Formats: sequence, C-alpha cells, structure tokens
Amino acid sequence: MHLDDPREADVVRADPEAVLTRRAEPVLIDEWQLVPSVLWAIKRAVDADYRPGRFIVTGSVHGRTEGPTWPGVGRLMPVSMAGMTVREVAGEDLDRPSLLERFAQDGINGLQVPTSTPDLAEYVELAVRGGFPEAVRATSARSRHRWMTAYLGYLFDREIEQLEGRRDPTKLRRFFEAYALNTSGIVPYLTLAEAAEITRQTAEVYEGALTDLFLVETVPAWSTNRLKRLVKSPKRYVVDPGLVAGALRLNTAGVLRDGEVLGRLLDTFVYSQLRAETQFDQEAPRLFHLRQEKGAREVDLIAEFPMNKIIGIEVKATATPGQGAAKHLRWLRDELGDQFLGGIVFHTSPYLYQLDDKIVAAPICTLWG
Repeated sequence: MHLDDPREADVVRADPEAVLTRRAEPVLIDEWQLVPSVLWAIKRAVDADYRPGRFIVTGSVHGRTEGPTWPGVGRLMPVSMAGMTVREVAGEDLDRPSLLERFAQDGINGLQVPTSTPDLAEYVELAVRGGFPEAVRATSARSRHRWMTAYLGYLFDREIEQLEGRRDPTKLRRFFEAYALNTSGIVPYLTLAEAAEITRQTAEVYEGALTDLFLVETVPAWSTNRLKRLVKSPKRYVVDPGLVAGALRLNTAGVLRDGEVLGRLLDTFVYSQLRAETQFDQEAPRLFHLRQEKGAREVDLIAEFPMNKIIGIEVKATATPGQGAAKHLRWLRDELGDQFLGGIVFHTSPYLYQLDDKIVAAPICTLWG
C-alpha cells in the first residue's frame, strides 16, 4: 500500500478499515504520514486481533499524528532504520552479536580482525560511500556523487513540504552543510546559525526538520554522580557519512588533505556502524558521549549496558595509537571501577592489541570482523 500514490491515498483516506481488511497480511503501508488516520484503523484491527506481524508501517519523515495521542502505543514497535553496515554489504553473519556485546562479554578475545584489512584511504572510501543501497551499488565515485546530490536535492525541495512551517529549502540546505562540517562535534546552535546566516531560533527549528527527515541526530551526554563537571550538551551527528561527503562535495583525496574533516568523518563512520547494530543486540546498549567542562576529559562515545556498565570508545585517525590515545579511557576506568567494562581505541592499522588493563587498540574493521 503506497500512500504517496494520490489515488491509493484517496481510497485509504475514505475508508482505511475497509482497505486493510481486504489486503493479504502482512500489510505493508508505506508513507503512512501522508494519511495519518490509517494508524487508527491499524489500532482497531490490532485490538481485535493481536497476532504480531500483521502490519509493517514505514515513512520517509517523522510524521505528525492527528490529535494529542499516539495510537501505536503498545501496538506498533518502532525500529530505527539505518544505512547498510559494512558487515551487511560484505554478507557476513548478521545474527552474530555486535562488536560491543562481544567485547562486553569476552574482552579482547571477543574481537576479530577480518582477513582483508583496509588502509586509511580505503577506510575513507568506505565512509564517503556511506550506507545507502544506491550509493553502495554505484559503479563509480561520479555516479555515487550524482545520486547523493539528487537525493539531497529531493529531500530539501520536496520532502520538506511534508513538514509544516519549514518551507525554505535554500536556508535548510545551507544549515545542513554547516551541520555536516561539524558532524561528531559538540557544537552550539549559535555556531551553526552563524555559519548558515540564520537566527539561533531558526537553527533549532531546522535541526528538528533535519531530524524529521532522518538526516541528523543528537547523542546525549552521559552523566553519573561519580564524575564531576560533565558537559550536558549533546554531540551532533549526520546519520550517514556518505551524506557528509555528498553535502560538502568531498571525495577520498579531499578528505585525506584535511585532518579535521578526516577525524570527523571517521568518527561519524564508526558511529553509523555502531548505531545500526546496537539496537538489535540482546542488551541493546545505548550510545552517549562524555566531556568535562573546557574539554579537560573527553571520550568520543559511551556505550551504556544494563546496570550502568559502560564501554568507552575513542576513534583515532592514526595507525599507531600509543598510550596517549588511551589516557581518557584510563582515567574513566580508574574513576568508575567495576562499572567500567572496557575501553576501545579504534584506529586504522591492521593490528589488534592490548593497550592497558581493560583497554584495547582495535582496527576499525573489527566492527565487521
């Protein structure tokens, strides 16, 4: 059932229950947000027959429901979609627990380096490619760039029409480019607003619009009463590094000429891989970041497991991470004691080794090894 087809949408809008009852199950309802009343028909159908898997509901934006209540509570299970991971593209076993879950259980013994290990340029190429199926299938960098440009253009020129009160695609595109330049950063609204030449209030609205379009998301700051002077600001990410490359017109050679862009892109790449897999783990670790005031201590990502157990993650654009690369993880381990399951310093060499007690240096490719 494709509700972006006006004819089909008109029929569903006229009598959604009659349409649903005459479809073979499971019923796929695409672009549900164009006819929100279909959710109420689903609610009534599920209340009458609670068999799971009867309806699959998808949408290209975070839709708004009619009225103050959400009819899907207890009836629809939300699943956040993500781009394809490298493990998925490579055809690896997707039923195996993610790297984080294996590391939490077995430490360094739970990690595995694949037979083929990328070098720095190849990691950048994977990041620039991103996880959109069309970009993954592209036969050349040029065709991938053309697809990404067209995709972003469609989002800003057409999909934005579905979001009420947010109808200036030129300013929104400029804001997204500023966001892409600062991906994986703890950047205030004012900085983004000034870069995009809009007001701070407009920047807040535009971030909401980009979130609704599934282009960006924020990673909250981790907090605990065992640590002091922690920054509460979120870390901002473009959800797919390929979108960063598309928005900023970056290729592998260009990224390798700019150390700051390289660091941000690799951090976003690692985040995109973890983000896609952790939600399906049995313990479903939640991702945060950690930073003290004035940047005294900073950890790129914190994976929080049940009982407040955590894994600290650093991403380094280097092939030779030494003891200095683990100093903030070492501090975190010493402060948290048994709450600290372990720390990982992701890097670009092919070698997996112990850096310190509970802290390992792992190639980025162990994410799919």
